[in-house]
Amino acid sequence: MTKKKGPNFSPEFRLETAQLVVDQGYTNREAAEAMGVGYSTLGKWVKQLREERAGKVPIKARIFQI
Repeated sequence: MTKKKGPNFSPEFRLETAQLVVDQGYTNREAAEAMGVGYSTLGKWVKQLREERAGKVPIKARIFQI
């Protein structure tokens, strides 16, 4: 049995969506609804963006590099 995968979002879209929370003051729920993504998915993107900005993520693991 194969695992069903969700939509594949571009790095640009993930960055833009996470920035709504980190830079523009949206709540995770508001940004997720506005951009049409899952709440938990956005939470992962926000966490990743904050870690990248703090320098805690190895360069190869960065998901927001454009």
